Amino acid sequence: MRIAQVAPLYESVPPKLYGGTERVVYGLTEELVRRGHDVVLFASGDSRTSARLVPCCPEGLRLNPDVRDYVAYTIRELGRVSQMAAEFDIIHNHIDYFAFPYSRLIRTPLVTTTHGRLDLPELSEVFADFAEVQLVSISDAQRAPLPSANWLATVYNGIELRNFTLRDRPGDYLAFLGRIAPEKRLDRAIEIARAAEMPLKIAAKVDPADRDYFTHAIKPFLRHPSIEYLGEIDEAQKDEFLGNAYAYLFPIDWPEPFGITVVEAMACGTPVIAMAHGSVPEVVAHEQTGFVCRTIADMIRAVEEVPRIDRSLCRRWVAERFSVERMADGYEAVYRDVLAETLVAGETATETTQT
Repeated sequence: MRIAQVAPLYESVPPKLYGGTERVVYGLTEELVRRGHDVVLFASGDSRTSARLVPCCPEGLRLNPDVRDYVAYTIRELGRVSQMAAEFDIIHNHIDYFAFPYSRLIRTPLVTTTHGRLDLPELSEVFADFAEVQLVSISDAQRAPLPSANWLATVYNGIELRNFTLRDRPGDYLAFLGRIAPEKRLDRAIEIARAAEMPLKIAAKVDPADRDYFTHAIKPFLRHPSIEYLGEIDEAQKDEFLGNAYAYLFPIDWPEPFGITVVEAMACGTPVIAMAHGSVPEVVAHEQTGFVCRTIADMIRAVEEVPRIDRSLCRRWVAERFSVERMADGYEAVYRDVLAETLVAGETATETTQT
């Protein structure tokens, strides 16, 4: 199968530091190549891939301070995809609604995975205008704001298990990983750690849009002796950081579409204590791989219950449901269904014309 993977340009594929969608695209692309597919990756020029790379900007845009208009590069990327569209059996779009208008200008089927939140009011009108676009969700919960959209399947994100080491013995600190933003609620993680009288280690980036939140809501607490801010870490550091933790805190306050850091923590054997928003009840097995909580008080109490969790079960849960192999299985099934439907539609159109 000839497949185009269209990645965001915000980070390289895979990301050098933090980055969820780009890491998912990397894992999927590599697994599809391993399975013998002819894959072309549209991504930043500093990306690493076994597929054929079509560079659409010199490097991941976030790490280039001179770039001020990210959309300009995205439009160039879509121009290159549309120019080459006839070379592919299917185009897999990971850059959201930017590709929707282009889907009407090309004959090659286009499938879009929605990686972000869908509850913003502006989005309902966009998806209504492009009701024919074929969509894949990364959790069932993600679909809730747009139940009538053209959903083909839910395919959970997958990780490369070999990048994460199962550690049988818990560490002595709570961990927070990812992005410091209001919806991620690091302030809650700090509250939980202090109430539980446990150290908290924070490995997270601060985007420009969240700088004020970090300065006013978070930075004053970092002076506390039990709170350690490590900054942004890479993939190798992430394995050690998560694996040596007592538990991973995920005290979110938004409809999380998936939460790949949760899966990464469980892959290391580290139980997750999370708020029951968005995909969390689908990703965390309550009282088996962690605790799905409704209140901060529930999360604080859960810290004491962590020793009941079998760390090897956390790893098996991820291997069975959230590996790159399972993800690729899901997308291969989607590709086959779309191509079969396209073939039937083409044959029907030919018969109608001949009649």
